[in-house]
Amino acid sequence: MAFDNEDVEPSVEEAGPPPEESNNRPFIIVAAILGAIMLLSLLCVAAYALLILPRRANIEAAQEATAAAQQTQVAQVAQMTRAAQLFTATPTRPRPTNTQAPTNTPVLASGSTNTPTISATERQATIQALLTQAAATAAAVSPTPTQLPQSGIFDEWNPAMLVGLGLVLVAVIAMARRMRTT
Repeated sequence: MAFDNEDVEPSVEEAGPPPEESNNRPFIIVAAILGAIMLLSLLCVAAYALLILPRRANIEAAQEATAAAQQTQVAQVAQMTRAAQLFTATPTRPRPTNTQAPTNTPVLASGSTNTPTISATERQATIQALLTQAAATAAAVSPTPTQLPQSGIFDEWNPAMLVGLGLVLVAVIAMARRMRTT
């Protein structure tokens, strides 16, 4: 028993330092921020689809109905104007008055009166002049568009908002890169 050393405890396997924890904290923060952005964007899309689109559809339908009513009114006014321009006053018969009974009056001259005749070229010229006048009236009353349609993202958002949104996105990218390198 020469080699028995009772003072030393039986050998315990010495373990090295505890395993190093992986430092995923920045990754988790960035993932949470991106998840929150995605959740907010989904909520915004849902709100847009449920609140803004139906209201916009109703407004557009009302505008189309108003435009159709205005076009109908313009057409009616043009038609009435054209009818008024083509109108010629016809004399009305006066009311009968107390007149004496007709007497026998001898006819002194019998014969035809001098009634002017209209030639075919004069009749054609008159018809062309009336058609020209009707076309000019119709062209003068036709509605013309005065505004461009208000549609698209740039019409609804001002340029400052778009630039600000771009800067926010650039800041998110820069922050993500910085957190990734640390």
